[in-house]
Amino acid sequence: MNNWFKSGSPWVWLSAGGVSISLISVLGLLGLIAWRGLSYFWPADIYQFEMTDEQGKNLTVIGEIYERESIPASQLVHLNLNIDESAETIERLLIKTGNRELVSLDFRWILVPQINKTSLPEELVVIERRTNGNFYGYIEEVILDGQAVEQNKMLQLVERVSDFQTEMEDLQKSDIGAINYQIERTRLKERKHILDDTLTTQLQQEFKDKVSGLKTEYQVLEKQLMALREKISRDQIVMRAMDGQKVTINFEDVLQVTFNNKLNVFEKLKMFFSQIGTFVSEDPREANTEGGVFPAIFGTVLMVLLMTVIVSPLGVVAAIYLHEYAGNNALTKLLRIAVINLAGVPSIVYGVFGLGFFVYMVGGSLDQLFYTETLPSPTFGTPGVMWSALTLAILTLPVVIVSTEEGLSRIPSAMRHGSLALGATKAETLWRIILPIASPAIMTGIILAIARAAGEVAPLMLVGVVKMAPNLPLDGNFPFLHLDRKFMHLGFHIYDVGFQSPNVEAARPLVYATALLLVTIIVALNITAVSIRNRLREKYRMLEH
Repeated sequence: MNNWFKSGSPWVWLSAGGVSISLISVLGLLGLIAWRGLSYFWPADIYQFEMTDEQGKNLTVIGEIYERESIPASQLVHLNLNIDESAETIERLLIKTGNRELVSLDFRWILVPQINKTSLPEELVVIERRTNGNFYGYIEEVILDGQAVEQNKMLQLVERVSDFQTEMEDLQKSDIGAINYQIERTRLKERKHILDDTLTTQLQQEFKDKVSGLKTEYQVLEKQLMALREKISRDQIVMRAMDGQKVTINFEDVLQVTFNNKLNVFEKLKMFFSQIGTFVSEDPREANTEGGVFPAIFGTVLMVLLMTVIVSPLGVVAAIYLHEYAGNNALTKLLRIAVINLAGVPSIVYGVFGLGFFVYMVGGSLDQLFYTETLPSPTFGTPGVMWSALTLAILTLPVVIVSTEEGLSRIPSAMRHGSLALGATKAETLWRIILPIASPAIMTGIILAIARAAGEVAPLMLVGVVKMAPNLPLDGNFPFLHLDRKFMHLGFHIYDVGFQSPNVEAARPLVYATALLLVTIIVALNITAVSIRNRLREKYRMLEH
C-alpha cells in the first residue's frame, strides 16, 4: 500500500475522479436545460378534468398538465377530501388553463383525489393569441365578414389573416417606419441650420415641402393599413370555455389554431420544429413571456462581434508591445501585474466604468460636438450597443493579452534572429513570421473572450441592454447600423423572464429554452473560432520546426 501511494497512482485516480464528476455535472446540467428547453416547444395534450371542489361543487377544468408534485396528506386534512387514510402523500397537478380574460391567473393547482374523470376530447382547440395568452375550449362558431361559415374553413381564415398581418407589419416597420425616420431627420437638419444661424428662406421652404410630401405618403400608407385592419376585424371565432361561457375572439388577435389531441407523432414533430422556428425568428410578446427572441439573438451576436472586432487588435497590439518591444523593467512588470489583476475585477465594476467614461464622458462629448440638434435628447450620451461592446472589450482585454503573450513566448528566439540575419526588418519579422505562428494562441484568447462576453449580463444592464428594444440596431435607414441604439440580450432576457416576469409559471419553461439557445450560440461561436484556430495551426506548423 505504501508503495502504491508513493507511485502516485492515488492522485491519478483522484484527478480522474474529479474530472469525471465535473464532466458528469456539466453534461447533466446541459441535459436538464436541453430537456426542459426543448419540451417547451412540444405540443402538449389538452386534458378535460371533471372534478369536485372543496365546497362539493362539480366543475370542469381544461388545460395542459405543466407539472406534477406530491404533498403531505396531513396538509389537506381540513379540506374533507375522500383520501385513503394510509396515504402519506397526495399528488397534485399544475394545469395551464389560459383564458386570461375569464380568470385572473392562467395556472391552477388541482388535487388528483378531486378528479372524477379525465378525458382527451379531440374537439378541444388551442388558440395562440397575440395578447392574453392561449385560449382553451371548444369552437362554437366561425364568422367571416359578419356571416357564419363552416368550421372547416377556419384554418384557411387563419392563413388569410396571417398574410394580412404580415403585410401590415411590413407597412408599419418598413414603409411607415422609413417615412417617420425621414421626417425626423429632416426636422433635425432644419434645427441644425437654426442653431448654426444658416437657415435661409429657401432652405426652410425646401424642408417644409419635403415634410409635406412625406406626410402625404404617410397618409396614403395609413389608409392602406386601416383598410387591412378593417378586413380582418370582421372575422371572428366564437369559443366555449370550460365554464360554459362564450367568448368572441377577433381573428386579428389569432396566431395559430391547433387541435393538439388530434395530432399524431409526425404532425407533432412538424409542429415542434415549427415552434422552434417561430421562437428564433419572431419578436417577444406579453412582457417577454411569449413569442420569440429574435431581437435578443440579434443583439447578442452583434454585440459579441463588435466586441471581438474591438478587443482583438487592442489585445494583440498590447501583447506585442509588452513582449517584443518593452524592456524587462519594473514598469513592464507592473503592467503585467495590472493586466492579470484586471481579469479578476467584478464585471459590474466594468459596467460602472463604462457608464461613467464611455456613456457620460465620451458619449456626452460626442453629442456636444456633432449632435447639438438633438439635445437635450442624447444620441450617444445614453447607453447603447457601441458602449456595451467597448465595455466588454475592456473586460475581456486581459484574456486576449495574456493568451497572445503566452503564444509569443513559445516562439524560439532563433526564428527571430534568423529572420533578422536574412535582412528582414523587425516589423517584417513580426508581421510575416511571429504573428502567423502565434495566431493559434491569439485565437485561443479570442475564443475565451467570446465565451465570457456572450454570457455577461451585469455590466450590460448599465451600458445598453433593455427589456424590450423597439428597433434593431440594424435596419434599412441610413447609416443602416445604428450603434447608438439600445438592444436586447439573451442573458438579460433570461434574467428578466426568470425574475421580473409577472407570470412566473408561464415564464419558467421559457427560461430553459432561452438558456439552451444562449448555450447553443456560444458553442457555435466557439466552434467557429476553434476551427479557424486549428486551420491556422496546421498552416503554420512547419514554421515552428
